[in-house]
This record gives sequence, C-alpha cells and structure tokens, in this order.
Amino acid sequence: MNSINKDSTEKLLLVGKVIKPHGFKGLIRAWSYARTIDSFLHSGTVFFKLENRHPVEHRITDVKPHKNFFIISIEGIKTFDGADSLRGADILVEKDQLTRNSKDEFFWFELINLKVYLDSGEYLGAIKEIIPTGSNDVYVVKQNSSEFLIPAIYEVVKKIDLDKGEMIITAMDGLLDLNEV
Repeated sequence: MNSINKDSTEKLLLVGKVIKPHGFKGLIRAWSYARTIDSFLHSGTVFFKLENRHPVEHRITDVKPHKNFFIISIEGIKTFDGADSLRGADILVEKDQLTRNSKDEFFWFELINLKVYLDSGEYLGAIKEIIPTGSNDVYVVKQNSSEFLIPAIYEVVKKIDLDKGEMIITAMDGLLDLNEV
C-alpha cells in the first residue's frame, strides 16, 4: 500500500466511489463512473482517496458486477473493518493505464474543453459537459451566453484532434438553430 504525492494527483482519473463494505470478508461495494468493469481490471491497481488525505494505492484482485454496482476485492483487505475504512473514498486510476478499444474512442476527460468548430471554420465554443444518453453521448458546447447540444455521432463529429485541442463538426439541418439555448 503506497501513498501518492500531491504533485502526481493530476495523473489520476476519478472512476468511481466506495459506497460501503459488502459482507464481512473485506469486499467493497462501489459505484463506477465508467461504463465498464475494464477501468478497474486493466489498471491492476487503483488509488483510494478519502477527504483531506493523499490517495493510497491498492491492488485489485477481483471485480464483479452486482445490480447497479461493482463488488471489488482488494489485496490485503480481508475484514469488514478494513473495507469500512474505505467507505466514501473516491476511486482513481492512473490515466496512462487506460486503454482504448479503437482509434475512434476517446475518454471524457480528453474531450472536456476541446474547442468546437464547424467544418466552415466558425467557432462554436468549447465542450463543457458530456451527457450520456441511451444511444449516444451529447456534448454541451458553450461560448459566452450561447449553448449548443451536439450529438456524438459520426454524421456530425467529423474530426477530433487532441493535439490541437479541437473538434470539427458538420451541422445537420437545423441542429444549431434548434439546440441553441
């Protein structure tokens, strides 16, 4: 169990939160902000951060879905009290441990604050929020008092360039007029 220094915390990404112990054998029940179990499994280790403390590294030994939560087994934690000591902790992973399934897949933290341009060159604003929906995500793009809801679909999003910090979109008929708030 290692603690991470304060300068390294920007390399960590919040992926979940400990709800409470699960049973009496050291398991924890956790809420995941990620869509899949992969964020926990592929990282191998996670960091638990309690309020006003440095994140502490632990090795994950098993993760199983349970209703709307995940049940996580942590190396070295075998008792209810051990699991209870993590109650309410944020669960973080190192960003460089995350893997993409394809070149067209991006993590939300990479998209927030990207500048959004129409394919004509007109600047619309920056992505300030992402709303998950059943079929696709929706990017909330804001500039001053203007706000646009942009569906994350191939017909609209033409290019994402993380190095330049920008996204190029094609506006479908009426998209910008209907979505301006």
